Formats: sequence, C-alpha cells, structure tokens
Amino acid sequence: MAKTRSVYVCQNCGAESAKWIGKCNACGEWNTYVEQRIPKGPSSSGFTEKREYAVPVNLNEVVSPPVSRIDLKNGEFNRVLGGGIVPGSLVLIGGEPGIGKSTLALQVALKTDKNTLYISGEESPQQIKLRADRLGGGNGNCQVLAETSLQAIVAQVEQSKPQLLIIDSIQTLYSEGIESAPGTISQVRDCAAQLLRVAKTMNMPVVLIGHITKDGSIAGPKALEHIVDTVLQFEGDTHHLYRILRSIKNRFGSTSEIGVYEMTGEGLREILNPSELLINQQPADLSGSAIAANVEGNRPLLIEVQALVSSAVYGTPQRTSTGFDTRRLSMLLAVLEKRANFKLASKDVYLNIAGGLRVDDPAIDLAVVAAILSSTVDIPVDPKTCFAGEVGLSGEIRPVTRIEQRLGEADKLGLKRIIMPGFNRKSVDPGRFDLEIVEVKRVQDIPRHLFG
Repeated sequence: MAKTRSVYVCQNCGAESAKWIGKCNACGEWNTYVEQRIPKGPSSSGFTEKREYAVPVNLNEVVSPPVSRIDLKNGEFNRVLGGGIVPGSLVLIGGEPGIGKSTLALQVALKTDKNTLYISGEESPQQIKLRADRLGGGNGNCQVLAETSLQAIVAQVEQSKPQLLIIDSIQTLYSEGIESAPGTISQVRDCAAQLLRVAKTMNMPVVLIGHITKDGSIAGPKALEHIVDTVLQFEGDTHHLYRILRSIKNRFGSTSEIGVYEMTGEGLREILNPSELLINQQPADLSGSAIAANVEGNRPLLIEVQALVSSAVYGTPQRTSTGFDTRRLSMLLAVLEKRANFKLASKDVYLNIAGGLRVDDPAIDLAVVAAILSSTVDIPVDPKTCFAGEVGLSGEIRPVTRIEQRLGEADKLGLKRIIMPGFNRKSVDPGRFDLEIVEVKRVQDIPRHLFG
C-alpha cells in the first residue's frame, strides 16, 4: 500500500503547513488548522504509468463551437447566466442564510422542463414537498434525494442520469476519503472537484448552493470560486422584499448583468422593470427625497434616496446610512459644509436607499446631495426630476459612465428633467430623449436648480 503523510490545512484560507500551528500565517486566524492525511510515494502497482502529454496547437487552428444553453424557465436567472445554463458547467450560488437561495434553486427545479435531481443535505423530502406546494408545484420532472455522502450521490447520478443536478448545500456533503468533518475546506474542495468531474464527464450542468462566512465571503472560502465555472451572489436584506442576483465570475458570459426578484409568500417573483417599484409613489410634497439614475452592472435602475436632517440631540451628531457607504456620506457632508456653505456639522443626518438595496455606483452622489439639501431647507424636490453625477472633494461634479442608459430609463418612466454633469453633455444626442437636461459643474450650483 502507498504510504501516507499528514498535512495541516487552514479551514479559513486553505494554507498548508507541515505541522500544527496556532495562528495561520496567511490569514491571521487562530486554531483553524486541521490535520489531513494524503497518500504519497509510488502507486500500489509498483510501477509508474506512462502517459501521453498534450502538444501545443496553433490558436488559429482551434475550432470554437457555439455554446449551447439550457433555458431554465426563469428569465432573471437566465439573464445573469448569459442566456441560460451551459451543459457541463458548475454554478455556485452564495448568499446569507434565509436570503432565498434554496427557494430560487427549487423554483428552477420545479419550472424547468429538464429532468432534475435535487439533492438536499439540510432538509427531508417531506420538508421539500411542503415548500414545493407553497411555490405552486411543478411539472413532475423533479426528483429529490436527502443524502450527504458524496459517493452515494455520484452513484445515484450515474444511475438516474439527470439533465440538471442541484446540490443544497455543498457544505453538508462529505467524502469518505477525507477524514475531516463536513464543511471543512478539505471536504468542500474535494467534493466540488469530484462534482466538477461528474459534470464534465456527463455534460450535465450542476448548481451548488454555498453558505457565506461572517465577513460576507463564500465559505470554503476561495477554493470553491477557483473550481467552479460561475459564481453568483444572492444579495438583499431579509427584512425587505427585494433580492438581487449578481454574477461575480462567469466563464460563459458577462459579469455585468443582474437579476432582480421580489420575495413573496409564493416564492421569488421576477421583477422585469425594477425602476417602477423602487420609485416612491407617495405625494410630491414630502422633502428629503430624490431619484437617482443608477446603473447596476449593465442594467439601469431608478431608485429613491431618502434623507432626514435634524438638530443633534446629543453632543456628537449622528451619521447613519442604510444601503450607502457611511464614510462616503461623511465626505459628501464635508463637501457641502466647505463648498456650498451649508452648516451641517451640528446636524444629525440619516440616509436610506429605499427598497433595502445596497448601492455602490458613485453616480448616486448627486441624488444624495439633493436629498440632504431638500431635508435641510424642508423644500421637496420635483418628483419628475432625477440625478446622476459623482461629487469630488473640491466640489466639482464629475462625469459618469453609461449616461445614455440612465437617460433612456428616466425617459421610459415618464420623468421630465435630469440634472447631470456638464462633462457628459457632449456625449448625449439632444433629440433622442424627451427630457430637459440640466448641466451642473459645481456643487454650489445645485440649490439654484432645485429651489430656484
């Protein structure tokens, strides 16, 4: 028999060590090293196998066949994947507990016309049946199996030969050849590698559901992201209705697409036009609200920015934001204080992105400034006006990308005016959109255009 040796693997970052150490030198975590035994030396047959090595070929002679895709009967999911799932690909969906990963996977299994095998290591078939009834049932093409042994799962897959395999979740599986517990990096990496081999051998797409760690990264942590073909992140707040499916890595498509869902009692509902739902429908006489022409990936979204400015009750003014970077909020307040002469140092400022979304697009700066100014003077902003522009430290309004997409979305939803950087004006066809375009170059000009 082949000899074995021991290696210690960090369960947080995957670093290896010849001996056990308390603190990982790579990631700095304590007590994360677990012993793993691996074979070494010659094989049990006593001789080394001869193998043929691949030879380089001219790139111009390589034939690239068209990529076929499977329609999952879920428009937003298909959009993020690039038009459907590719046979033989390995797709990883990560997200916080309770965000809706299992619901999305089960909805896909119930609605697709492909024979699907749904493997659950967390729920019994009875629990899955109850959830499937709540989601509206399916077309009879979905089989369920409650199993955590990788060897048993592979044997069942080779026997039933499904057209789509869903694993919920990869952290619950274990391989009998690995001595560590399920969910450790050794188990996760080995199980994912074997499932990748099965997917490529049988030309069968596999969807993996993965947990995330406390810092928001996919548990494993990065080992899974290197193995799989596509990494999707399911984002949102469990206390709000809306969810965003975002592509982080995609070998068969773009990573710029997003899918938007609404969580309902009957499961996840696709939002085909998110802007209509994210814009407030309240009366127009409320101050502290502004509409931002935002872009998520390649998708334009109109979202509502809400601000509340009040006198500070305690000695230190509060700066609180939901869905927006608090440090950037503090920077914008400093710019308004210095450049526009708005005295906000003694004010409490609260900012909220409506719908529970989290926004990182710098073009939202102008809408944030408008909402803060509106709340400060208690004068409402025209509800038919939207904003797009980045604010610099010297008070200049910097240009933004994809300005025509932002204008097109605002025009489609019936808005009448957009306030944007003057530098973007030259790249816009004035007769293409039924919008009044207002150019601003400095933050000092904004109050004049808002309040006259």
